[in-house]
Amino acid sequence: MEISATGRLEVRITPADVGKRVSVRRLSEPGAAQEKFTDTVGVLTSWDEGVLMITRRDGRSVRIAESALVAGKVVPAAPARRRGPAASYEELARVASRGWQPLRTQQLGEWVLRAAGGFTRRANSVLPLGDPGLPLDEALAAVRRWYGERGLPAYVQTATGAEGTQELLCAELERRGWVREVTAELWTGGLAPVADRAEGAGVVLSREADEAWLARYRRKGVGEVALRVLGAGPSVWFATVPGAGGEPPAAIGRCVVDGRWAGFAAVEVDPGRRREGLATEVMAALARRALDEGASAAWLQVETDNEGARALYAALGFTPHHAYHYYRAPAEPDGPAPADAQTEDREPAEPSDDVR
Repeated sequence: MEISATGRLEVRITPADVGKRVSVRRLSEPGAAQEKFTDTVGVLTSWDEGVLMITRRDGRSVRIAESALVAGKVVPAAPARRRGPAASYEELARVASRGWQPLRTQQLGEWVLRAAGGFTRRANSVLPLGDPGLPLDEALAAVRRWYGERGLPAYVQTATGAEGTQELLCAELERRGWVREVTAELWTGGLAPVADRAEGAGVVLSREADEAWLARYRRKGVGEVALRVLGAGPSVWFATVPGAGGEPPAAIGRCVVDGRWAGFAAVEVDPGRRREGLATEVMAALARRALDEGASAAWLQVETDNEGARALYAALGFTPHHAYHYYRAPAEPDGPAPADAQTEDREPAEPSDDVR
C-alpha cells in the first residue's frame, strides 16, 4: 500500500487508471467497532458513480465502494514469473489455437472467429487478440450473425491474469449480458522434466487416432468433424497404453508439437487403472517425442477445481500462466436458440476432467 511521508495510507488511484493493474485496501466492515481491512489486486475495469470494479487474476470481479477505500496504487502489469518457460499470453493463445484447429475461420479485424460444427467451445469461439476494427457493439453483432448463420451459439474466449489479457473485455461482455459459462487455466512447464519422469516403455505412439484410441476417448461416437479437429495441428501425436485381452486401452493421450512448444490434451485413464502412474507414462512418452522434434517447453489446460490433476501437474513442474473463460451471448429476443457446443475433450489428468 502507498504510505505518505506522515506514515498514513493514501489512495493514489483515480478513474484515469481504468485498465491498469492496481492494489487496493478497503474497509470490509464499515462502521464496525473494530475496523477490518480487505486487500484486492487485479485490473481496474471500471470506476462509475462511486463504485470501482476490479477483475482479479481468476476472472472474478469485485465491486468496491469508493467510500470504503483506505489505500490504493497502480502496480506492475503482471507479477514476475519465478519458474517455467517465459511466454506472453498472446504467444500461448496462438499456440493453443493451432493445437486445436477449427474447420473454418473468419477474421474480424484482429479477432478470429472459429467454427467446427459445434465440436468443443475451443474450436467454436472467437479468439480476440486485438482490435476487431469496429466499435464493440458492432463487432459483437457481427459475431452473433456469423455464428447464427451456422446454427451455433456465439462464444468469446477471453483470458485474465497475465500481461496482455482481456480483463476490460470481460467486464464489457458482462455489462452487455454475456454469460461466463466455463473458466479454466493454462499451465506451462519445462518439457525435459516430464520426459524424465517415467520410462513409457508400454506406450505406443502413432500419427492417427485409431479405433483403439477412440475406444478409450471419453467422447463416444466421434464423427468426421471431431476426427478432423483431433488430427489437425503442426505435428500431432497420439499415445496408447494397450489394454489387456482385447480390452480398450488402459490410457491414451494427445500431444501437438509446435516449435518450442508441446501441448498435452485428451489424456484419459481407465477408471480401474488410475493411480498407477499411467497418465505420467503417457505424458513422458509424448514428451520424449516432442523433445526429439526440438520442443523444450510444454503447456496444458486444467479446470480450477480439478485438485487431482493440478497436483499431478505441479509434481511434473507445471505452474499456472493465466486463466481463460468462455462467454456466451445472451439469447436473442424471439430468436431460435442455437445448438450447444459440445463439451470439450478431456484434458490431461489422473483423475481426468472436462475443460470445455
